[in-house]
Amino acid sequence: MIHYRSLGFVNTRVMFAVAVRAGFAVPAYNFNNMEQLQAIILASLETRSPVIIQVSKGARDYADRTLLGHMAHGAVEMMKREAAEKGFGEIPIALHLDHGDSYELCVSCIESGFSSVMIDGSHHVYEDNAALTRRVVDFAHLHDVTVEGELGVLAGVEDEVAAESHTYTRPEEVQDFVSRTGVDSLAISIGTSHGAFKFKVGQSPRIRLDILQEIERRIPGFPIVLHGSSSIPQDAVETINRCGGSLKDSVGIPEEQLREAARSAVCKINIDSDGRLVMTAKIREIFSRKPEEFDPRKYLGPAREALREMYARKNREVLGSAGRAPEIMKRLGG
Repeated sequence: MIHYRSLGFVNTRVMFAVAVRAGFAVPAYNFNNMEQLQAIILASLETRSPVIIQVSKGARDYADRTLLGHMAHGAVEMMKREAAEKGFGEIPIALHLDHGDSYELCVSCIESGFSSVMIDGSHHVYEDNAALTRRVVDFAHLHDVTVEGELGVLAGVEDEVAAESHTYTRPEEVQDFVSRTGVDSLAISIGTSHGAFKFKVGQSPRIRLDILQEIERRIPGFPIVLHGSSSIPQDAVETINRCGGSLKDSVGIPEEQLREAARSAVCKINIDSDGRLVMTAKIREIFSRKPEEFDPRKYLGPAREALREMYARKNREVLGSAGRAPEIMKRLGG
């Protein structure tokens, strides 16, 4: 077994405690390849933000679980070198499994160095979800790995996760679920959606802050997680379509609503589709302007820079996580 501390990661316990008290959300950015990972680390270091780098089951299979582990460890070492060279303090990084769908997958990730896992039993009936989540928690806590559970179902499609409609989290269930399972954080469904096609143009997306407030009342101070929280940058969608793509018109979660959620007990906000769109837009733009280009560095490099800028802006202007790393590192003893 490889323990996450030997790779330089931290679990999410201290991150979330600081975030809940100070009223910000820790960014949780999904990655599938080297350029995405570099952009996440560089943006988080630049903004002095804690960060959760996360992969889905599909991303882990795509990158190869062994190679991915070395990439993630390399990201920590890159952060340390960059911090030393630029005179920055180091930042806390957690490695998280997004939407783990089985006990066996969660165990495999924990044994390969993940510091945090999500067990998504939301597709099961309540009792089975609670039992599966408790089983994962029991194993994870033996290794000081933190666990995220889920109540409610988000609409949309992202990797292996798909649902046609929302099933909002029922506030009356959260206290019992948290108590019975022992989870460290809880993902809830309050109107966010997975994937790039969240809401149609002309709709006015509203996340159910009333449900969030009732959940906060029932489990005060408990770490809450929002999935499907990409805002779907319209300039990226327009660039993709102008440069040969064919994306349907869609809008995401307004950033002002995410800001409001981040000031509450929502201490982790997942963002995946925005990164995919920004990266794709930059690559398509380059291919459109320079159809003769074939050097991957000449289009993946600019795509990485566009991602870095987007992640840095999210940390500063949306999530409120910029400048929060030093306090967390101090509490971690770093």
